[in-house]
Amino acid sequence: MRASVGMFDDALADERRRVVEALIGALNGSSTRRQEILLNARGPLLERALETTRQLAHERVPRLAAWQRYSGVVWSHLGPSSLAPAQRRRLLIPSSLYGVTTAEDRIADFRLKMNVGVVPLGTMATFWKPHVTSVLAAHSKRSTIVNLLPGEHEAAIDVRELTRTRHVVSVHFIDGVGGTTVGHDAKAVKGILAHTLLLEGLEALSTFEWQGWRSIPVDGAFNIVSPAQRNLDGWVTKREKA
Repeated sequence: MRASVGMFDDALADERRRVVEALIGALNGSSTRRQEILLNARGPLLERALETTRQLAHERVPRLAAWQRYSGVVWSHLGPSSLAPAQRRRLLIPSSLYGVTTAEDRIADFRLKMNVGVVPLGTMATFWKPHVTSVLAAHSKRSTIVNLLPGEHEAAIDVRELTRTRHVVSVHFIDGVGGTTVGHDAKAVKGILAHTLLLEGLEALSTFEWQGWRSIPVDGAFNIVSPAQRNLDGWVTKREKA
């Protein structure tokens, strides 16, 4: 698989090729149930996922910019179409297939989660961890990394190791009693915060407020605390990258 011009294409080319080869090999030798697990899909969606995955080995596989490829509550509230290309390049996105990309990098259609194991590589997060940590350290020599990642994607980075040599600001989204928040609003506020940081800079983190959510500094990190009266349900994260 030859990636289009992207921030980390040269640094991660060999590892990306290994993932594609291992994934296609695993799918070709697996039962339908195992294919469903590998691609997190069933029925017609699985058939489409199998076809698009096999296309990854070809040079001319269709690609879109990552910000156009991804969707969901976080992305809709982040509003990447309203950002300039230079701002989108500051969004760093861990990827089970690519390791890490910017939002401007062009990527193929794929279905593979970070916590899925692919023989002989192991789980994608474990495989990518040293490689992604290394390229992020090289990429962010004079920059602050604001980490908004969910646990699944955070597992692909050795945050402690990265923090030893780079300035990393951790942001946690919590409820009024200190637990991790979940639900539509928690995802939405994450996208809003990322958008705000890209437009206004790191200083906006200390004063951030949105629909009752507010930022509270804690030991060099920040907690984004939900309105105490709300009872949220659903799922949330800890990080994504501005």
